[in-house]
Amino acid sequence: MEQFTNYVRPELLIVAIVLYFIGIALKQTQAVKDKYIPLILGGIGILICAVYLFATCTCHTKQDIAMEIFTAITQGILVAGLSTYVNQVVKQLHKED
Repeated sequence: MEQFTNYVRPELLIVAIVLYFIGIALKQTQAVKDKYIPLILGGIGILICAVYLFATCTCHTKQDIAMEIFTAITQGILVAGLSTYVNQVVKQLHKED
């Protein structure tokens, strides 16, 4: 867990929690196969991070915009991975040996 938090921006950690609950909701609806849930969460994570990053940036050059896009993609993937990691930890803690 600490490995993720070293790389995820602190203000975006809340996105991992949001994605965790979205993942639970997708699992309960059974409208989506389990194997697609991490991909969906990754896409949503990238989208949410992009919205936040572009809302808070002062992009003046093409390089600034490219950096924000790169950051949104990497942070979105990391928070999606963190939400999946938390989901697996919760499952393993409730699992009986």
